[in-house]
Amino acid sequence: MTRNRLSALDAAFLSLESADAPMHVGWAAVFAPRPDGSRPDFEAVLTHIESRLGRAPRYRQRLLEIPLGLDDPVWVDDPDFDLSRHVLKAPNGDFASLVDEVMSTPLEHGRPLWELWIAERLDDGRIGVVGKAHHCLVDGLAAVELMSLLLDVTTDPEPVEPDDWTPEEQPGSIELVGEAIGHQLGQALDLGLVPLGWARNPARLLDLPGQAWSAARAVVHAAMPLAAPSRMNGAMTGRRHLALLSRPLEDLRTIKNHFGTTINDVLLSASAGGLRDLLEDRDDPSREIKAMVPVSVQDPDERWGNGIAFLFLPLPIDEADPVWRLRDIHVAMRERKREHEPEGSDAVLGALSLAPRRVRRLASRVLASPALSNLTISNIPGPRVPLYLLGCEAVRAYPVVPLTGGHGISIGMTTVHDEACFGVYAQAELAQDADRIAAGIDAAIDELLALTAS
Repeated sequence: MTRNRLSALDAAFLSLESADAPMHVGWAAVFAPRPDGSRPDFEAVLTHIESRLGRAPRYRQRLLEIPLGLDDPVWVDDPDFDLSRHVLKAPNGDFASLVDEVMSTPLEHGRPLWELWIAERLDDGRIGVVGKAHHCLVDGLAAVELMSLLLDVTTDPEPVEPDDWTPEEQPGSIELVGEAIGHQLGQALDLGLVPLGWARNPARLLDLPGQAWSAARAVVHAAMPLAAPSRMNGAMTGRRHLALLSRPLEDLRTIKNHFGTTINDVLLSASAGGLRDLLEDRDDPSREIKAMVPVSVQDPDERWGNGIAFLFLPLPIDEADPVWRLRDIHVAMRERKREHEPEGSDAVLGALSLAPRRVRRLASRVLASPALSNLTISNIPGPRVPLYLLGCEAVRAYPVVPLTGGHGISIGMTTVHDEACFGVYAQAELAQDADRIAAGIDAAIDELLALTAS
């Protein structure tokens, strides 16, 4: 049978994880009580999620390693799946503290790689939900899909078909080895990288790592010059902090339309403004910040896993004029897309998929190194309609963009109906920096918005 196997990019995210760099993506959402003031309790939410797991079969699967490391792990049904280990009751009270605590705890491998934490009543009377899933399971876009286990587009939940799921039998070692060998040869032939003559001479497969390294060098060349040292890079710990900011989405649309750019350009420009404010506040002499910017290359037929590639973008931190910052970023992003840089990085990952795992892990660490970028800035489109949890409307959903080794801060933005929600994610030692960046992003948007009226 054909099993779902980690892609090269998904396997890279798995290999990048360490005790100090947990590789989960996530979101922190806030819901208003129902119009009559009532709210669902934890048991009601748990039952609601249980009834919908049939919509997301991957969330009842775990990763199974291949003997001898012959190929990347495959997804198999977890015979011991227990929903109560993934949907957990959080203490009521302060939302920000809950988010930081949940995001500071790595997911437990050996079982499905996701969790949802439910707080029935926050200090402000609303309901809090914090979700996380390993980056090898979902990208930022698919993390939003995790919310579909919870949410409906109307106040009345949609009826759900009965789910009679039972786990499939676990494959044996011999079966896994045979599938791995067949997958490696079949993938090479499908990609046209192995001429038919090579199939008669398997030793020539040893040439494939060289092709992978050639492709990797092409992306590294696109990432030049190297990123300058920054206070955001260096040794890390596993503790995390998420600085929260929300703005009406219409503010960003107004800026985009007035200056003829994109929403993503506005995010990058506002982030550059926030970083500029941080460096000035800290009297930091470094004036060069380079961002890794994920770009979607999702196959419309592919539901699970990651469909993203990357651009490397120097941010115009030295530019004091917010309009010129925005225009510089707009031109730079347009040129990189015109030169097909996202497709280039996607091709690298495809080529690396044929290299030995050790080579791919090393290449992944190079591509995720702070030598190539100081931070990641990600725009994660969210739902454009109101969404409800058992009749309670979602009012905010802040994204979490994971930190790879040596990276202390990331910036993410997602949308919930008519709100743009920003999450500045940081290792705990840089919590004040993250808060300052969030305030600077807010001020940068205000500055650009004021100029649209002139």
